[in-house]
Amino acid sequence: MTRPAPRVVEALNAALHRLFEERSSLHLLGEDVRDPYGGAFKVTRGLSTRHPDRVLSTPISEAGITGVAGGLALAGDQAIVEMMFGDFAALAFDQILNLISKSVTMYGDRVPMPVVVRCPVGGNRGYGPTHSQSLQKHFVGVPNLALYETSPFHDPYAQLAEGLDRGPAMLFEDKVLYTRRMFRDGVVDEHHRFALRGGPTGWAHVSPMDGTAADVVLICPGGTTHRALDAARLLRARGIAAHVLVPARLYPPDLEPVLPLLADARLVAVAEESTEGGTWGAEIAARVHTRIWSHLRSPVLQLNSADSVVPTAPHLESRVLLGAERIAAEIEKGAARSLQPRGPAAPIVAAESGTAGAGAGEQPAAAAVDSAEPAAGAPVAVPKLNNNDTAYLVVRWFADDGAYIGEGDPLVELETSKAVEEIAAPAAGHLRIRAAEGSEVGVGDLLAELLAEPPAVPAPGTSALTPSDERVAAPVPAAVNPTVDPPAQEPAPAARTHVLGRAQQGTAAVVTRAHREVPVAFAAVEVRVDAVLARLRTLSDETGAEVGLPEAVVKAVAAAHPAFPHLFGTLVDERTVRLADTVDIGVTVDAGNGLYIPVLRDCASRSLADLSDDLMDFRMKAFRAEFTAGELSGGCLSVSLNTEPGVLFVQPIVMAPQLCMVSVGGRLTRLVLEDGVPASTTVVTLGLAYDHRVVNGRDATAFLRAVADALHDAEGLVACAGPQ
Repeated sequence: MTRPAPRVVEALNAALHRLFEERSSLHLLGEDVRDPYGGAFKVTRGLSTRHPDRVLSTPISEAGITGVAGGLALAGDQAIVEMMFGDFAALAFDQILNLISKSVTMYGDRVPMPVVVRCPVGGNRGYGPTHSQSLQKHFVGVPNLALYETSPFHDPYAQLAEGLDRGPAMLFEDKVLYTRRMFRDGVVDEHHRFALRGGPTGWAHVSPMDGTAADVVLICPGGTTHRALDAARLLRARGIAAHVLVPARLYPPDLEPVLPLLADARLVAVAEESTEGGTWGAEIAARVHTRIWSHLRSPVLQLNSADSVVPTAPHLESRVLLGAERIAAEIEKGAARSLQPRGPAAPIVAAESGTAGAGAGEQPAAAAVDSAEPAAGAPVAVPKLNNNDTAYLVVRWFADDGAYIGEGDPLVELETSKAVEEIAAPAAGHLRIRAAEGSEVGVGDLLAELLAEPPAVPAPGTSALTPSDERVAAPVPAAVNPTVDPPAQEPAPAARTHVLGRAQQGTAAVVTRAHREVPVAFAAVEVRVDAVLARLRTLSDETGAEVGLPEAVVKAVAAAHPAFPHLFGTLVDERTVRLADTVDIGVTVDAGNGLYIPVLRDCASRSLADLSDDLMDFRMKAFRAEFTAGELSGGCLSVSLNTEPGVLFVQPIVMAPQLCMVSVGGRLTRLVLEDGVPASTTVVTLGLAYDHRVVNGRDATAFLRAVADALHDAEGLVACAGPQ
């Protein structure tokens, strides 16, 4: 079996070991970097054991650590500094700005300063305001200081070696990357490939496998890579071909290898996790404007996180930090605007007649689109849905004029030459329809506006729609007796309401179907988990992945597949079960905004660490509601994770067309007798809801016992997981 690609943390660790073997004058300084701890994120694991005199665990003094590193460099040695969290680099700013970087040139001759300051940065880990920042922008433009950022495409050895040789430098390491696998062999996924432009510390260029030219080029630092890739997948489904560029060196940037790609794109965007204002992205945008302004169809789109500290609560953190869905939505709007023709045909201020660009007696190209006045709210433009069409048919609106629409709610259906596509609202507001049902609209045309206030109510007997709108307004009925005032009505008290989100509505539909169609039964067993929990802790230390009981339960369930294939099947009719070839298991993820059941693929042959990586990714996507339909479909059995402390057991719902769902409860402490001596043990309850048309009670209990046995055999469970 081919060994999986290393995780980013493993690649960093290997790079440090190689540098220490090659450079006898290299030192590493930081807090708790020596074994057995090996740094807060295990990047320096094993270094102090092999090089005890050159790996120094220091007191808590970032300024002191960095000052010592500068002194070592001035004395002819080399040094790498580890900030436990990149936020603390602010405490070392004086040493970086006024000692290390200036010493290169302020003594009348160029002085080598082989110092690299490593900084774990970024959010999405729930670490809160002072441990989650992206501080790259505060170091952009410091003379002599080079900035790098780890990515899943670039070998960190090349970044560290170049940083030391040209020094001084900083290497920013987004914490979400540590447990991610490196990409290799030029493959990202089934739809995307990558190649390096400009050498090992140049640009990673991600492009579609089919060679489609770029509608949009999205530039992002390494820590935003996976969000950019998810956004590219979302855009691909919407008919927009997005290429992604990821640099190994942030500053000074070398744009030469990628300028031709940028010049050919319809839109260039830069996405980064930092807050806006004086950012790396703004620097890139300024340089792109300077170099290829005449080729750009619109200004470079800059995307940042919200102007806020990073909250600790996951649901608030997800609202602050830049996510894939917002990247895709903003790019989609920007791409639509970039299609608008330039010059007199598209004046900045719309003409009052609504026929700007049309000659005398001519009608505008899309007569059904109301352009009688400028957009008064958030505009909804016609997106490009595929590469074959330039115009689409408005099939139906999901709401009437004046109705309040939430962000992400279904808004309108457009028919292309291939399919009918549903367009979601890019923002919340009151709907003002600008294109009639049955009309044809061009890419970039105005479909609607989303207003902060409801549109004005028309006078009695008139329509709120403009003459160009083909919808027919219903007449306003006259009062039966206008001289008689209606009886006074007591105002109804304002009621507090809670509107279900789309994810919860989907869950409700599936559960309703399950209750209606599936004759469900239930069984449960209690399982001791002390040994497996202990082994999972050591496995986490060995692999750098955060492996826990959920992954172990999924793996134990997958191990039971050969003995119980019919439990992993799908009921075709009353007498036929379609058996699954691979064990694809759905897992429940609830981040507070609806229940999702994404699917872990090929669980029988993949390692526990790989499953852990996928589960971590699922949790992040649940916070942002960024799942694709493909990630939520195709499971042959599901596992309901309810591992909060004190949960006794959970009776899950069989998610048709599946036949079974396993549940795992929270850890409980039991008092047992061990050789006649009272002792405490940790247990969880495993449950199985099963379709009684296919599975009988004996099968159910035997299956649960098999899962329990797999959990009891902790070493066997890890061994059957494949290479770590």
